[in-house]
Amino acid sequence: MATSDDVSDGARAFPTRYLPSPQIRDLPEEPSGYWRLIGPGIIAAGVGLASGEFVLFPYIASQVGLVFVWAALVGLITQYFINMEIERYTLATGETALTGFSRYWRHWGLVFAILTYFANLWPGWATSSATLTTYIFGGNRTVIAVGMLIAIGLILTLAPVVYVALERAQMLKVAAVLGFFVIAAIFAVGASAWSDLPQVVTQPRLPIDELGFALLLGALAFAGAGGGQNLVQSNWIRDKGYGMGTYVPRLVSPVTGQPEAEPSTGYAFEPTADNLRRWRGWWKFANLEQLATFVLITFITILFTSLLAYSTVYGRDGLENSIGFLEVEGQVLADRVGSWFQYLFWIIGAFSLFAAALGIVDYTSRLAADVIKTSYAREANESKVYALLVWGLVLIGIVVLVAGFSQPIVLLVISAVVGGFMMFIYSGLLILINRRILPAPIRVRGVRLAALVWAFLLFGVLSVLTFADRIGEIFD
Repeated sequence: MATSDDVSDGARAFPTRYLPSPQIRDLPEEPSGYWRLIGPGIIAAGVGLASGEFVLFPYIASQVGLVFVWAALVGLITQYFINMEIERYTLATGETALTGFSRYWRHWGLVFAILTYFANLWPGWATSSATLTTYIFGGNRTVIAVGMLIAIGLILTLAPVVYVALERAQMLKVAAVLGFFVIAAIFAVGASAWSDLPQVVTQPRLPIDELGFALLLGALAFAGAGGGQNLVQSNWIRDKGYGMGTYVPRLVSPVTGQPEAEPSTGYAFEPTADNLRRWRGWWKFANLEQLATFVLITFITILFTSLLAYSTVYGRDGLENSIGFLEVEGQVLADRVGSWFQYLFWIIGAFSLFAAALGIVDYTSRLAADVIKTSYAREANESKVYALLVWGLVLIGIVVLVAGFSQPIVLLVISAVVGGFMMFIYSGLLILINRRILPAPIRVRGVRLAALVWAFLLFGVLSVLTFADRIGEIFD
């Protein structure tokens, strides 16, 4: 145990039974310019803009109008506070939140990595993107999806710096989606839909009778991200060089990347006047970046996709809560605006879901690689471990697709329950590490502590309700 008198006060709070004591370093200078550091929140928004934003919320709008869009904002604000507590720990230590958890029990990281893998084993986003591609060009959905998975593996393992490739892809996606919304606002959304927009605020309700409790709570809680994606905020801000993450090397391609020095487990800083001044600068920037990117972009996306669905297919019978919903919506848009707009809609959707698949494979593999390197194989090359995990997930997806499996019911259950269960557990663990490990002046307290307690209770209840709902469907 590293608790002797020669250990600095800044490192004493770190449990060292399972992981080494951190090095003591000053916090890097606060950012003087913000633009070059914007990115992790955009990645979070880009990866999170998937079927929930393009199918689930628009489907709800097609059934009950705009009366449930308020829930997206509630879910996003909840995730904002979770993300910022994940970022708090990494800003202060350079360690991921998973490493912080593993200081109390060595296998916490492994538990979350395995749960994330279970949630993402079936290549749903690639298949959804391939389905939209067939609407545009025709072809075999399975062949296209396999090609997409191979492309994802190549992008993530040949890019010299993985984070840079991912950031550029998600920025392009977000720009394309927001550009599409500008065109849609002019050509596709009717005057009556715009006039009904205030319903979001003036007529909020929980349409349980029409859509069921579990579906609505799931939409509320998982608007934007969810599950393992929130945890990987640690890795993304570290690769971008936030706070103590400046001292930690980035993941690179084992083929084309430049070799990096081996990282230590983490760092600690003494709460001196200079370090606390720097901390306030980093903390202010990190909060602004997350609000202006992840929260704002995701809410605008949900609002406009819901508004577009409400304007085009509200009240239409026979709509399904699946990717096929977008085929019907595209056909209506073709009748209203022209065939060019139908294809633009599908192209943006296909690219968005492909970029989501790229991000999902990245964060699933990134979490696991970090856990293996930190807790089990400290001499391993993390970039090589990451590349092996990427191709392992790609190959599993290809096997599932080539074997002709549709999504098995067991994976439906796992995917529905795992995300909420993970968030329930790590909301509680974030309270632990951010109250006990970090220096007293920067520990979570007040409103932010209350937000973590709210998240802990929300996702605990959600996990129970979703599990009960899915089990009920199996035995009906």
